[in-house]
Amino acid sequence: MRTDRTPLSPSPTPSASPESPAADTAPPVSVSPAADTAPPVRFDTKIAVLLREDLETWQRLNVTAFLVSGLGTAVPELVGEPYADADGTPYLPMFRQPVLVFEGTKENLTAAHTRALSRALPASVFTSDLFGTGNDRDNRAAVRAVGKDNLDLVGIAVHGPRNAVDKVLKGAHMHP
Repeated sequence: MRTDRTPLSPSPTPSASPESPAADTAPPVSVSPAADTAPPVRFDTKIAVLLREDLETWQRLNVTAFLVSGLGTAVPELVGEPYADADGTPYLPMFRQPVLVFEGTKENLTAAHTRALSRALPASVFTSDLFGTGNDRDNRAAVRAVGKDNLDLVGIAVHGPRNAVDKVLKGAHMHP
C-alpha cells in the first residue's frame, strides 16, 4: 500500500482543434523535461489523520478539517508560502506536504492516541462530545472535562518522523 502521496506532474493538455472554443482561450500546458526526470519528493516527516470508521461522511470531513488546523499552528514550519495565480490573486498558504487520512476502530484510535502521547508527537484530538458544541470555548471545555484515558475519540491528527507516525498508526488503514 502506498503511504506517501506525492504530487504528480501535470499532464500535457491535448491540443485543441481549431473548431474548439478552448483553442483560443486555453494554451496547452507544457511539462518541463526536469519534471519528468526529477525523483519524487520524500518527506522526512508525516502528517496523518486517523478517523473512527463509524463516522458519517460529513463528520469525517469536519473532523479532518478541525484536526489539521491544530497542526499548522503548533508546527508552523509545516506551512508553506502563500499562493498566487497567474493574475496575481493571493491565496492562503497550505501545508508543504501531503496529509494522509486513515481510518480504524475505536480501539485503534485509543491505542494510537496512547502511542502518540508516549512519543511526545504533536497531536490534536476530536471527541464525540464536540459534535454537540457550537464554539471553540465549549469544545475546549468538553475535552478538558474528561481524562486522557477516557476520551471518546473520533479522530486524532499527528505529525512527526515517518517511522514514529507509522508506529502510532499501527493497525489502521488508509481511508478509502
